[in-house]
Amino acid sequence: MDRITKQLITDLFNSQEKSETNPSDDFEYFCNYAVLSSEYNKTFDADTITIGSGDDTGIDGIGIIVNGHLVEDQNEVDDLLDSNGYLEITYIFVQAKTSSSFDSAEMHKFYFGVKDFFAENPTMRRNEDITKFAEISNYILDNASHFRENPKCKLFYVSTGVVNAEDTTIEAVRLDSEKQLDTLNLFERINSILLGSNEIGKLYRKTKNPTSATFIFSNKVTLNETDGINQSYYGVLPFKEFKKIIIDSNDNIKSVFDDNVRDFQGSNNPVNKSIAETLGSETPNLFSVLNNGVTIVASTIKPSGNNISIFDYQIVNGCQTSNVLFEYRNDSEIDEMEIPVRLIVTEDEDIKSQITVSTNNQTAIKKEQLTAMSDFQKNLELYYNSIEGDGRLYYERRAKQYNSDRTVVKRRIVTVSNQIKSFSSMFLNNPHMVTSYYGTIVKKVGESGSSIFEKDHQFATYYLAGLAFYRLDSLFNSGVIDTKYKKIKFFILMLVTKLATDEKIQHLNSKRLVEKFCDPILAILNDQTKTENLFKEAVKIIDESGVDINDKQFVKSKSMTDGILNKWKENAT
Repeated sequence: MDRITKQLITDLFNSQEKSETNPSDDFEYFCNYAVLSSEYNKTFDADTITIGSGDDTGIDGIGIIVNGHLVEDQNEVDDLLDSNGYLEITYIFVQAKTSSSFDSAEMHKFYFGVKDFFAENPTMRRNEDITKFAEISNYILDNASHFRENPKCKLFYVSTGVVNAEDTTIEAVRLDSEKQLDTLNLFERINSILLGSNEIGKLYRKTKNPTSATFIFSNKVTLNETDGINQSYYGVLPFKEFKKIIIDSNDNIKSVFDDNVRDFQGSNNPVNKSIAETLGSETPNLFSVLNNGVTIVASTIKPSGNNISIFDYQIVNGCQTSNVLFEYRNDSEIDEMEIPVRLIVTEDEDIKSQITVSTNNQTAIKKEQLTAMSDFQKNLELYYNSIEGDGRLYYERRAKQYNSDRTVVKRRIVTVSNQIKSFSSMFLNNPHMVTSYYGTIVKKVGESGSSIFEKDHQFATYYLAGLAFYRLDSLFNSGVIDTKYKKIKFFILMLVTKLATDEKIQHLNSKRLVEKFCDPILAILNDQTKTENLFKEAVKIIDESGVDINDKQFVKSKSMTDGILNKWKENAT
């Protein structure tokens, strides 16, 4: 392995607070991270897509992306189908070899393993990871009637050598793999891609760059200068230029809607149905006068005449519009259709929040709710930033917002998803729901009575949940806790507060009571020995409870939660 690739692997492992083990396994993890990052625009844990050794059918990494979301469970597929009314699938397969050349025999093994993955009667022995992903895939394929088109399949074979386009043997193997997979009649498109050390290095470096887009903005006017706003424009963009803002080079929708407050509500939403009907009608150009348009907030801009480059940007209003337009991205008839666009350039977080609230006055969500949600998320991020020392974590309010910050240890990032799951498990006692029915919980966030992100909640409970999640993840990473328990990590987190203190917390809005409850637990979580003992005790209770952690259906049930809580109560008496 060349020196540059070794250094990039070290850089990734340092950013993940991950210990290097052996060159082969480390390179596999590195390639899985770099490849999926190029295909998926949200934050993810590379461990979840990395296949365990032994009976791996020649595959090192698998990612299944459904409607723009990386899925790990069949129920997530149901949530997405229910929300969107359709399924759009991309399969990602990775094989990584540290050899400095492309081995045709190893390539054949990889490609045959992928074909066997989709076989109705597979012939190769499968480990637990391959089995899990195959079950998800089979469930997806059983719902083929809901496909907008057949799935895409991308195969990445990575070596530390140099890709030689003139090597006819290797090229023949690559092309044959596509032909073999094509005989399955499952895929809309199949791409078999070879990457050498130079190409995989470029993909990794790209993960550190902020979100950017370059487009031609001819029909615009410059708005008057305002305090705190560097530049602002208003105008219309033809769809062929707007695509560059919302779609990446792999034809995936970008993760630029985190500040929009409301996620995409799906094609079944009445407003989105109306937008789709206009786009699909004989007069799609009416869209520009019927739609309120899109508001984009960027931190930096580089204009050159009508050519505009924006960096670190978010679409703060227009998430629904953008996602419906994305669905029509291949319709050449709407390429010239004009979209009203407001572009604002500012680095002031308060102004960004004000713009988000003022441009999101949908009837389905009250303005005071918007303000509370926006302020709560911003202030929660500030609370995380106020913590120093070994307990320093980073709340990722916007997807990949810390990607370009090299001072941030990426494993210390707490995503909104993991924040909701850990908080809900620890303070609402429902790990069975966050394990499988995460979509149900998310849909209620921001609504009155959701019990998550309530405007008067104290931030300490959220930080406590984030720190517990990080500490447990670190114990998995170091081998202190067996990784077989990763699948039930939120059940383990549920026990943290119960084992750490006899106190009970009733009011999450009382600063005094919350601090009294949280401070002793935080003290434990900031002591390595006490932390290890705490989580080992949680695992022991789960083992002694008799619950079957390998029963996938049972793990999704309230009975699993009740069984563990009953054992804890028994031990406590």
